[in-house]
Amino acid sequence: MRQEDLRGAGLMTAAMAGFAVEDLFIKKAAAHLPPGQILVTMGLCGILFFAILSRRAGEPAFPALFLSRGMLVRCGFEIAGRLFYALALALTPLSSASAILQAAPLVVIAGAAVLFGEKVGWRRWLAVLVGLAGVMVILRPGLQGFSALSLLAVAGMLGFAGRDLATRAAPRGLSNRQLGTLGFAMLALAGAIILSWTGGAHLPSAQAAALVAGATVFGIAGYHTLTGAMRTGAVGAVTPFRYTRLVFALILAALVLGERPDTATMLGAALIVLAGLYGLTRRG
Repeated sequence: MRQEDLRGAGLMTAAMAGFAVEDLFIKKAAAHLPPGQILVTMGLCGILFFAILSRRAGEPAFPALFLSRGMLVRCGFEIAGRLFYALALALTPLSSASAILQAAPLVVIAGAAVLFGEKVGWRRWLAVLVGLAGVMVILRPGLQGFSALSLLAVAGMLGFAGRDLATRAAPRGLSNRQLGTLGFAMLALAGAIILSWTGGAHLPSAQAAALVAGATVFGIAGYHTLTGAMRTGAVGAVTPFRYTRLVFALILAALVLGERPDTATMLGAALIVLAGLYGLTRRG
């Protein structure tokens, strides 16, 4: 592997560790604050951070391109992804929510073939089906272990996949700093939607404020590091390391939350990861 690819892989792994820790902080904070309040706070802080970076780079934080059709579609999917995945983190085990999220790249592969006419051979289609089968193993529809709340993670995963597909059709010319500002703006909007439905916002305790601050710092750091990873190495060499997020999530869920994923969850997670790695590394 080239030196640039190794560095990109390291950055991607660090970014996924950051996102896993962010998820953990969100889940812990949800025991003290409404999920909507957590997202609004994180979103406003992220907007401020990336807007400052944009201004320092001499570019508008909120360019007119944000109002283009492609970006508005992207925003809609981003809101859905943020909203449902945050609820999944608050209401379901971290291990299963993280595992289901890993199916997003497989949905992107299928969506790119259907919507954009990208060439996808039968082996990659098989990988997509295997990965989706892994999601079904985790969900266990019709069986005793099924929980309707686990569908929140599925909805979040589909929202993020739709966001990634819409990004391909979005206009060029937006920097990663501007996309970061937009992404955290959608996080705040998703939180406002949840909060308008549930209510219950209140002044956080010192512990709750610290948890939200931790989620914000690791979320911003993860996004910033992810940008560096995608700019450093070849996409095909770096992208598979996204799946390290699940490894970190499982470790944190076990050590901090005391979760013990059952056999079905572990089997489903393995199917998703193996299928995703194959689908991302194979061409055609």
